[in-house]
Amino acid sequence: MNIPKPQLTFSQIINMNVGFFGIQYSFGLQQSAINPLYTFLHANPDDLPLLNLAGPMTGLLIQPIIGAMSDKTWSPRWGRRKPYFLVGAIFCSLCLFLFPFSKALWMAVGLLWILDAANNTAMEPYRAFIADKLPDNQRPTGFLTQSFFTGLGITLANLSLYFFQKLITGSTVADDGQSGIPYWVFGSFLVGAICSIGSVLWSVSTTPEIPPTEDELRALRAQPTGTLAPIIEIFSAIKDMPSVLWRLAVVYLFQWYAMFCYWQFISLSIAKSVWNAGPESNMELYSEAVGWTGLVNGFYNIVTFLSAFGLVWLVKKITAKYVHMICLAAAGLGLLLMPHIHDKYFLFAPMIGFGVAWASMMGVPYIMVVGSIPKERYGVYMGIINMMIVIPMIIQTLSFGFIYKNFLGADPGLAITFAGVLLLIASLATSRIQSQQSGEMAMPSGSSH
Repeated sequence: MNIPKPQLTFSQIINMNVGFFGIQYSFGLQQSAINPLYTFLHANPDDLPLLNLAGPMTGLLIQPIIGAMSDKTWSPRWGRRKPYFLVGAIFCSLCLFLFPFSKALWMAVGLLWILDAANNTAMEPYRAFIADKLPDNQRPTGFLTQSFFTGLGITLANLSLYFFQKLITGSTVADDGQSGIPYWVFGSFLVGAICSIGSVLWSVSTTPEIPPTEDELRALRAQPTGTLAPIIEIFSAIKDMPSVLWRLAVVYLFQWYAMFCYWQFISLSIAKSVWNAGPESNMELYSEAVGWTGLVNGFYNIVTFLSAFGLVWLVKKITAKYVHMICLAAAGLGLLLMPHIHDKYFLFAPMIGFGVAWASMMGVPYIMVVGSIPKERYGVYMGIINMMIVIPMIIQTLSFGFIYKNFLGADPGLAITFAGVLLLIASLATSRIQSQQSGEMAMPSGSSH
């Protein structure tokens, strides 16, 4: 028998999601600062996809395992999901603090692996946390509040790059004696380290978890234990996976391959189309382009947090599936325009559609599928959904360097165009998703599982 979950106030939903802000501030730095940081350490642009392998690999390995473990965790003091938030946030903060001190490329790459592992440890249980705490009619608000904090965190991360660049000059010296990481990068990463641990502590201290019933505790204790138990649970969940998740996997194949192309090549594309420069030709102009890219990315994330709660209303009007289709199409068209814009101020226009799409990506797919997921497996299935995100990213890191060099003429503008086409394909693939009405609509008038 399912016990009805209490309705939460809007402020309680905000409090439980504040920790997502710090996680996403860190992710924003990964989007906008890590690849330029690699180039400051003299990485070859052709190698950027491979140097970003840490994100998808740690997501593939860690999120489903953490999800399966958190499903079977309960501590009267610490709860089910919150221990994983805390451990992830602590290690994330340490890595962000150390990142700008990298004197060689290998050190930055190693820190990215640890940082991504920590981010994934914190992020995965957060999705399950929403499903645990909120009744059906409040889930759209819960998931899209995460979109709001995603936009806010990434916005501040990107804006910090721009403003610290204006305030701080000078750079470190790499091991080979060349100039290394600009000092303005240090400011952004230090703020990220503080936000990561501080915001998670806020959510942990303000939001209690719902304790399991006696029957659920007995079921937890009866679960197999041991090192291989989470792995076995993952494969069992994949075998039993609802068809709606398989259809979502097709959408994610195109959607996340495209997003990885965007994050890796947008600063190079803007540098070429607006400044007619690159790291190999004019590092000073390229550095200016990186700062402006942070502003552009900050703008689309402003759109994300401004539009997130509007998407809650739109989902109730036209369903989650059609919202996601429209948003992906707007983002795809925006990326097709980007390489043809030569005025830096006009770059913000296509980012409006991209920002709304980013809000949708961070929340709407979970609304589409959560109604089809058994509640005792929220954690493991949220981890499996993340596998659907990172597998396309792994494919991208292993394949796109070859595509970029041999089929796109090593042109970063064509890389962004390629990403736009993939987002349009993802929009079409979304039309094939059919989810349970309660999971998709979650109407406040009282619909339920």
